[in-house]
Order: sequence, then structure tokens, then C-alpha cells
Amino acid sequence: MKTIYFGLAALFAFSINITVSAQVKQAQNPVIFADVPDMSMIRVGDTYYMSSTTMHMSPGVPVMKSKDLINWQIVSYAYDILGDVDDLNLINGKNSYGRGSWASCIRYHNGTFYVSTFSQTTGKTYIFSTKNIEKGLWKTSSFSPSYHDNTLFFDDDGRVYLITGNKKLTLVELNTDLSGVKTGGVNQVIIENSSAPSGNDSGLGEGSQLFKVNGKYYLFNITWPKGGMRTVVIHRADKITGPWEGRLALQDKGVAQGGLIDTPDGKWFAYLFRDFGSVGRIPYLVPVKWKDGWPVLGVDGKVPDNLDLPASKGIIPGIVASDEFKRYKGEPALPLVWQWNHNPDNKLWSVTQRKGYLRLTTGRIDTIFVTARNTLTQRTFGPECSGSTSIDISNMKEGDFAGLSLLQRKFGLVGVRYDNGTKSIVMVNAQSGRPVEAQSVPLTQKIVYLKAECDFRDKTDLANFFYSLDDKTWTPIGSQLKMEYSMPHFMGYRYGLFNYATKTPGGYVDFDWFRIN
Repeated sequence: MKTIYFGLAALFAFSINITVSAQVKQAQNPVIFADVPDMSMIRVGDTYYMSSTTMHMSPGVPVMKSKDLINWQIVSYAYDILGDVDDLNLINGKNSYGRGSWASCIRYHNGTFYVSTFSQTTGKTYIFSTKNIEKGLWKTSSFSPSYHDNTLFFDDDGRVYLITGNKKLTLVELNTDLSGVKTGGVNQVIIENSSAPSGNDSGLGEGSQLFKVNGKYYLFNITWPKGGMRTVVIHRADKITGPWEGRLALQDKGVAQGGLIDTPDGKWFAYLFRDFGSVGRIPYLVPVKWKDGWPVLGVDGKVPDNLDLPASKGIIPGIVASDEFKRYKGEPALPLVWQWNHNPDNKLWSVTQRKGYLRLTTGRIDTIFVTARNTLTQRTFGPECSGSTSIDISNMKEGDFAGLSLLQRKFGLVGVRYDNGTKSIVMVNAQSGRPVEAQSVPLTQKIVYLKAECDFRDKTDLANFFYSLDDKTWTPIGSQLKMEYSMPHFMGYRYGLFNYATKTPGGYVDFDWFRIN
């Protein structure tokens, strides 16, 4: 009997392992547990490309690549800087937080990739193009006005259009070379109230993305019914000028704004995103079936947790990555996971002045962290993450403050401050809306290690900060930061490496590495 019992137990355990293994091999929502909002997506052959929004960050409009819709890596940016203006340069008291460039649209036509976007900061619409999306240079076309949440569309007859607006949606014809609005071309309102299918009291009605399937036009928009949640509506037409008929397409978990994508083997999905607290707006995939000429989103109208797609291998190193700052011949100065907070001053940073280190040098006086230039950032991610760094502070000047940040309007900092001839490890908490020094610890050595940990589980949105003198024993410092997604910044929290002067410019610090887990 014992032999049979143990045999059955082993068989039972084996069956559990098979079940768990099967579950692990299946993709899950969210597809990327990090801030990748306003996605636009295409498939070229067996490869998918996706663009997203990073607003005030530089470079901007990240382009990502995938072979399976689940595992993504950043391969390019549509631009290095959007414009050389005070707001984007973070100078003369101006900034572009929450603005810069917004919702993009990626398209592929006659061997060329196109990305359109628009900017409140510059008041322009932009169309970037390249033959080689991963290694090629992007050509820029820009014109006024700034067409809100536009979707770029190449029709079968060779004509090119934008659909733009919020609620009242307008069809605008462009010159075939995309240089601007076509004189005498189509310019008409095609939908008076795009939010109507979700109720007369619905807000929004934006985020347009247009597709043509089997000869019919399908237009995706996001709405927000009063007292409800973010909702997907779809309009359909036989002609691009209309008439258009609309219906509510998905209302679950607030997952909305996006469009359609198909796989080479004939599966269809909607790519959408969800507001998820301080980590930001995170991408979801929703299965799509076709019925009576309409795309039907979800499983019984719901967003599934699991997807019939390959499992995620994680977003490291495709979307976020550690960096030892060692650079070999032919490598870029900074991997694509990094973005500057606003346009950088390129004279004041280097990965070559001291090999194996990122050097940040101060170039002016600043009074608060969010106004300082040359903060180098990358995304935080869920459900939990930590970021740490090693910093050599030997060459700071009096009044300098350098270290590791969690960047948002209500930011948190752990770093080294040089005041009155002494250096201290300091934690600053701006949870109240203004920066408060929560703790200061004297420092007598030139190397210090700093760490920030984030908990985004179930929108817990808590961060804790630590320091170490030997990279082995970590000591908590300061107070816990209750992170909050703030509209003025309009993006999830980001790790940042910073150095700014409050008294005398010219000091510098060297970051040996940045590591995420």
C-alpha cells in the first residue's frame, strides 16, 4: 500500500508540475507592466512594431519591436529632440512636463515606415519617416496646426488622411508627400460626437486609430461615461467620408484606447492600455472575433487574464535594463532604455571622460530637482522593482546634490548633498507636493551606494529608499514615499540619475553602474 500511495503522490505532483508549466507558457495581461501609453501598432510580415508616448522626454516617440506581440524591445526613437525651445530645454523657468509630443500613430506604406504625432508645446503636427526603422535616419515633416490625437491613414487610391479631434472628429487630407494639408482637399467633420455610443453624458471621444479591413473602415476611440470607466467605442463606414455607425465595443477594468492587430496565422487582437496608479498606463491585449462585420472585443465582453500567445520573458532588457556604463567600439553612448528628462545639455554629460562611468557635470544653479537639466531616466515597472546605483562623489562642489530619484511631481530622492564643507546622505520626500528633507546621515567616504524600491501591487504605490557604504548591507533612510500619478507630469514614476548645483556650477559626479531587479 505504501508503494502505491507514494506512486500516486508522485503522479499527482507530476500532474501539478505539468499544469503549472502549461500556465507559465501562456502570456498574461498586462502585456507590459510599465508605462507604455497611447500605443499604436503595425505588423510587417512576421514582425510587429509599436510606438508610444513619452511626452517631455528626449529622445521621443519610442518604437518597439516584437515577434510575438508579448516580448518587446526598444529599437528606435522617432526624434532626438522635438524642438530647440525653452520649454523643452528646461530653461528660463519653463518646462514641458506632461506636454511635448502626445499620442503617436505608426504606419507602413510602400516600403516606408511613418510615425505621426503632435505637440501642444510647439503647436505643430509631425510626421517622421524612415526606410529602416531600426538603424535608419528619420526624416521630419512638420506643419501647423497641432492635430490632436491624429491617426495617419494611407488609402488604397493613393490619398493620405488624418482623422483628428475630441468628440467632434475631422477628416483632413494631406499632400501625398506629407508636407502639410492639401489645398482644396477633404477637410470635413465626419463624426459629430464620437462618444455617443457609450452614452450622451460621456466625456472624451479621442485617441483615434483608423483601420481598413475587407473594404470597410473601422475607427477606434476612447470615451469616458460619467460615473463610469474608460471605454472603447468603434465606428464603421463603407466610405472614409461616412456615413459612420458606432457601437460600444469594450467596457471592463478601464482598459481602453488603441486599435487592431492581426497575426500571420489569422488571430486578431485589440491593443489597449489601462491606468494603473503610479506605475503609469500599462498595455493589454484583448482577443477579437469578427461577427456581422464588426470586431467583437474580449472574452464574453471581458478582458482576459491569460492569452493564447507565448509567455513573456520579462521586460528586462528590452524595455528597461541595467547599465554598467562600459562602452565598446561601435556602441551608442547610451542604450535605448535611457531617456533624458527634457532636452539634455550634451556638453555636461559623458561616458568617455572616465571609462566605465557616466559623468554628470553641473552647468547652472537650480533650486529644486524637477527644474534641473540632464536627469537620465528609465521606467519603473511592476509589480515590484528596485533600482540601485554606485556613485563617486569626490568632485562635487559646495551646494551640489546628486543621486538616485523616483521622478514624478511628488518625487522621492536619495543622494549626497555637499553643504558647509561636509557631505551627507539625504532622503527628500515630496509626497506633500513640496520637497521635505526626511533624513540626513553624515558621509565621510567618496563612494556610496543608493537604492529605491517600488511596490505597485494592487496599486499599493509605495517606495522606500536605502543607502549602503559597502554594497552589501543596506540601511533604510528617510520616510516611505506614497507615489501618486500626477497629471502635470502625465507619466509613471521613473528612476533617474541626477546632479545639480545650488551654489556653484562645475562640480561633477561619476556613476559606476545602474542596476534594476
